[in-house]
Amino acid sequence: MASYRIEWRNSTKKDLRKIEAQDRLRIITAVEALASDPFPSGCRKLSGSEYSYRIRTGNYRILYDVHSGYLVVEVIKVGHRKDVYRA
Repeated sequence: MASYRIEWRNSTKKDLRKIEAQDRLRIITAVEALASDPFPSGCRKLSGSEYSYRIRTGNYRILYDVHSGYLVVEVIKVGHRKDVYRA
């Protein structure tokens, strides 16, 4: 299976800076694992979108789009589970 390229939005990088170092490391590790398997066990498809998924990492959620035609995983948002789904 081909490896996917990980792309971070600038807003996501900014969100990541606000998270504690220990949790940040865990999140980055989980995102890097998406390059080899963009649909790991425990990922959920988000309703209302064709390409969006989420994975849990402790109390944090990682929202991402998978573009299989281009082999790209785009990280859309990272945040605490109570805040991440709010607009």
